[in-house]
Amino acid sequence: MRHSNFLKGLWAVASFLLISVSGHAQFLRTSYFLDGSHFRQQLNPALAPERGYINFPVIGSFNATVNSSSFGLQDVIDIIDNSSQSDYFMSSDFINRLDASNRLNVNISTDILSAGWYKGQNFWSFNVGLRNDIGASIPRSMFELLNEMNGMDVNTIDWSNYNRNVGEESLNINSYVEIGVGFARNINSRLMVGGRVKGLLGVGNMKLEVSRMAVNTNLSGIPDPSSLNWNEVANNPEYAAQLANSINGSGRIEVAASLESSFKGLELNENENGYIDEIDFDGGKAGVAGYGAAIDLGASYKLLERLTVSASLLDLGFIRWGKGSTTVATAQTSDDLSFNFDQSMSYDERLAEVQRFADIVGSSEVLNSDLLHMKVDEGGAKARTTALTSTLALGAEYTVLGDWLTVGALYTARFVQPKTLNELTFSANFRPKSYLNAALSYSVLQGAGKTFGLAVKLGPLFVGTDYMFLGENTKNVNAYLGISIPLGKKKVKACQAD
Repeated sequence: MRHSNFLKGLWAVASFLLISVSGHAQFLRTSYFLDGSHFRQQLNPALAPERGYINFPVIGSFNATVNSSSFGLQDVIDIIDNSSQSDYFMSSDFINRLDASNRLNVNISTDILSAGWYKGQNFWSFNVGLRNDIGASIPRSMFELLNEMNGMDVNTIDWSNYNRNVGEESLNINSYVEIGVGFARNINSRLMVGGRVKGLLGVGNMKLEVSRMAVNTNLSGIPDPSSLNWNEVANNPEYAAQLANSINGSGRIEVAASLESSFKGLELNENENGYIDEIDFDGGKAGVAGYGAAIDLGASYKLLERLTVSASLLDLGFIRWGKGSTTVATAQTSDDLSFNFDQSMSYDERLAEVQRFADIVGSSEVLNSDLLHMKVDEGGAKARTTALTSTLALGAEYTVLGDWLTVGALYTARFVQPKTLNELTFSANFRPKSYLNAALSYSVLQGAGKTFGLAVKLGPLFVGTDYMFLGENTKNVNAYLGISIPLGKKKVKACQAD
């Protein structure tokens, strides 16, 4: 499939991964303290469930998450659509809601196959999962540039001394298949430890960074076309030359950007001038582009009769991407984007030169390929290594009423690009029956205290969310679906006090 819009081409790659290779961040914070749910092992491999399980393929463990510092869901849709008719960035309400740097992370995940079982006192688990992380950072200054330049021509903006410096932009995509084997065991009546070893098959990785984008002009002499005597312009060469020479000055666009891509089936296509303007991605040619390994580590300790603390480190690992699957592209300041006045040029020709400059700057695309002017570096491809998006989790749980009501606090730090996502979640957990568990949660950091969560396990069905959907301006939202078949008899609760 071919895409003339550079951003849509990149999003086509991301969409393919989200749909067919799914994503990372396969956990639900609200489930962390639910003893009856084995899904909490995804956040801490030491938290073994009461009995074994087999998850239904694909839908048995499915999670989708969107986190944003400024954008609502409708904003995200508008940015992706990014059509020439789009004018979402013209709204003062949209501009006023933006931060200096605006972060967006999208994650979706599923396990194709997964199961867990007890062998004596040891709990074993196995999974084949599909993981993907997409992270982007877009500065407010880019949307201000789009706002100022939207649909303009040489007469709709003051070019005499225009100066706009756009902050840094970035896009990161990481996708891989995970094959994992987990183990958990009670060391004694208070301490339980666990871990997971994972082999990784890299599907693709992309890193785009725009470190500098500046538009500067110093132009004079463009009169109002309605004030001109066009007969005199056509019939008086001396006047026409004088009018043409009145348009003078300079304009320049400075760009510094780099792109590293390791995907099978992806091609960066260049136009007749040698610049990338299209992305081709053939999903049928997708394959293994790299190999890696990772581990998860976790522990749970019953500190007091009613108080249990726990900690875990997830996805400590890397993927090595092959040279044959890697493409590198770069962009530096290009004189082709500047004003170019020749003394022999007529008034119309000079005006057209300024309009050419205006058309380049005035695109409605957040990632404007005409503005980036990136070129493939034929000699720059090489094997490269990338780290996984690791997660730190710290939890504390206190039993309030026997074994059926507890309260908990969970801190997580996901080291995503472009900025770490920190979250603190408080929850109340109800366990009236073995087949019925429920939890209510309140997360205070990502949603500025406006996010509530809910998780319910009813027999084999588990559904939950950390961030409820509250309309099109919702900045953080996720959903988790799990369906599993129980295996074996129930075990004594881990870390039961003497």
